[in-house]
Amino acid sequence: MAKSSPSTRVCAMSKPPVHDPDDRELQVGKPKTWAVGAPAVAHALQISQQQMGARRTALTLLRVNQKDGFDCPGCAWPEGPERSHFEFCENGAKAVAEEATVRRVTPEFFAEHSVHELAGKTDYWLGQQGRLTDPMYKAPGEDHYRPVSWDAAFRIAADELRAGTPDEAVFYTSGRTSNEAAFLYQLLVRRHGTNNLPDCSNMCHESSGSALTETLGVGKGSVSLEDLYKADLILVAGQNPGTNHPRMLSALERAKKAGAAIVSVNPLPEAGLIRFKNPQKASGVLGSGTALSDEFLQIRLNGDLALFRGINRLLLEAEDAAPGTVLDREFIERHTHGFEEFAADVRKTSWEDVLEATGLTRGQIEAVAARVLRSERVIVCWAMGLTQHKNSVPTIREVVNFLLMRGNVGRPGAGVCPVRGHSNVQGDRTMGIYEKPAAAFLDALGAEFSFEPPREHGYDTVEAIRAMRDGKVRVFMGLGGNFVAATPDTAVTEAAMRGCRLTVQVSTKLNRSHAVTGEAALILPCLGRTEKDEQDGGAQFVTVEDSMSMVHASRGRLAPASKHLRSEVSIVAGLAQELFGAGDAVEWTSLAGDYDLIRDHVSRVIPGFADFNAKVRQPDGFQLPHGPRDSRTFPTATGKANFTVNELEVLRVPAGSLLLQTVRSHDQYNTTIYGLDDRYRGIKQGRRVVFVNPEDLAELGLSDGQSVDLVSSWSDGLTRRAAAFRIVSYATAKGCAAAYFPETNVLVPLDSTADTSNTPTSKSVVVRLEPTRTE
Repeated sequence: MAKSSPSTRVCAMSKPPVHDPDDRELQVGKPKTWAVGAPAVAHALQISQQQMGARRTALTLLRVNQKDGFDCPGCAWPEGPERSHFEFCENGAKAVAEEATVRRVTPEFFAEHSVHELAGKTDYWLGQQGRLTDPMYKAPGEDHYRPVSWDAAFRIAADELRAGTPDEAVFYTSGRTSNEAAFLYQLLVRRHGTNNLPDCSNMCHESSGSALTETLGVGKGSVSLEDLYKADLILVAGQNPGTNHPRMLSALERAKKAGAAIVSVNPLPEAGLIRFKNPQKASGVLGSGTALSDEFLQIRLNGDLALFRGINRLLLEAEDAAPGTVLDREFIERHTHGFEEFAADVRKTSWEDVLEATGLTRGQIEAVAARVLRSERVIVCWAMGLTQHKNSVPTIREVVNFLLMRGNVGRPGAGVCPVRGHSNVQGDRTMGIYEKPAAAFLDALGAEFSFEPPREHGYDTVEAIRAMRDGKVRVFMGLGGNFVAATPDTAVTEAAMRGCRLTVQVSTKLNRSHAVTGEAALILPCLGRTEKDEQDGGAQFVTVEDSMSMVHASRGRLAPASKHLRSEVSIVAGLAQELFGAGDAVEWTSLAGDYDLIRDHVSRVIPGFADFNAKVRQPDGFQLPHGPRDSRTFPTATGKANFTVNELEVLRVPAGSLLLQTVRSHDQYNTTIYGLDDRYRGIKQGRRVVFVNPEDLAELGLSDGQSVDLVSSWSDGLTRRAAAFRIVSYATAKGCAAAYFPETNVLVPLDSTADTSNTPTSKSVVVRLEPTRTE
């Protein structure tokens, strides 16, 4: 028998699943009390080899987050100047493997599988099929995608855009899009005549940006990695870094060894914040690792505003008892506005409300306040556990109040640290992906490209779904991402998408948004972050911005998955060229051939990017300016950092109901499902589980292992149901439950959003658990 070739062996070991998983195979074990270590290394390599094969795994992972390599397509956690050869985490390796997979979705695949059939598949099955290879078109009335040339695809999209008004088109953006592609994309959209630029920020950290812009004048974090290592106290609230930002654990470990205390605040005990076994150290592989959290506050969902308000009252009372020893009076008087109104309101805080809202004891809150009093430099880190509630913006404003009281903004080792998810979600916003652009940005953009940009605000994500639902949108275009799976109110969103005349998805891999389409649909396959980008001007690189405002280059090294792929920049420029014609003032073809030309434009339009091309070629890139951090200057309406008054409303749940938060599993990154296990929470081979406190189960007359439907009822009078979830008795906060998204997105109504930011309230969903009916 002839030996198989290496490529045959790789493909054989990388065969995608044929059938969807069976939830009857689900197993439940004990949750872990530590994160990473040898199991993380083994699992990362296992998935990498399944997707890429051994040789490709080695070639690819050694380039992740290296100064001459490519930026991880996973999270936005920054890299320091000193880097190891293994500058990636377990979930980063999974993200790379998913993109660099040798599995392929070819035209033959679409000939075999109808759109209707694909719509019935799970997100896991769809994602596991592999990389898209060819542009595809589903014509009106047909149920299969068919191959289409790039020229024809651009013509179809441009014709449909021209057939309607500019505001009848919506242009979505994923956070993995590069700075260069994002800048060109927003230019195309505004040249077309609209600001309909919803993005994934609308669903995650929009509340952070809203609160920080109002209070500090800059909607970004104010700390660097070095600040973490200089901090005395780090509060990690509403965040699970062990799964969502695993490289943060090594930074917390280093901070801990430098003397920082860490307080974690979360409704669920998360393994990564209990103990960390660093896989790059012998003590992490063979030893017991490092205990990270000095205190764990198991807070009730939506109780964070009450917690910080309670701490702030204790700080004011400590200042009253020893005037001049607690608050940073010089900072407050010189750099802030509104302190007296804030202080007067906080002094009226009801401890009864604080304890009910948080589910904590007063002693627990006093213990944290005592730590604050012993600490000169304090950082607060947070993620979506704080940003996806109705009162998220007031909550984050109260966090800022807490830091301002003792001058913990604008000095080393202190500040605000919202930890972003997608690898360039912050950069996309910096590049102008925003439905409510500032006038100064539009002025600069118009002057640079000799046109008058539209001034009327566009649709954010929720508003875009409403507009599609109401028949106001003809064309939806998504530059990356999986809009249908990521958004709330699944049935409403899917019906809205199907109401469009044309949907266009620029993607690397198959996902649910390719199966829930408009009357006509295009799939435009693009290069991934891992792949070489050769254009007319030679080899190109792109840039990204991390959570701490560092901008650096990313250079793909792998051969493209298909000869038919185009870069995101090339796709945007190709559509623009077709839409505006050869005589357009913007030289789209030139920009697509040489990304330096795009960066030259950026340097003249966006503050902080002067000498962009030179600075980004430095090995570590460069950090964008940040007034509050750099000079304690605050570009707010008052010219100072603003204290705010934030009403404490206790979220009270009806008897017989629980407060549900949607979460990721450990084998997941947003809507991308890497596998069916959640190792740290003890779940294997399944996702339809709901974690419930055992005391709540007893009170509700339910039992561990029972199958229930999750049912949410809202002010719109509609009941939403997610069927057949297995109960897992788990140490959640009393009265609270948790389940994975996107399976539970169906429970979140389109109109249940955060005040000011309009972010869906996915972290505070009131649900009933009803026993699943068996036929």
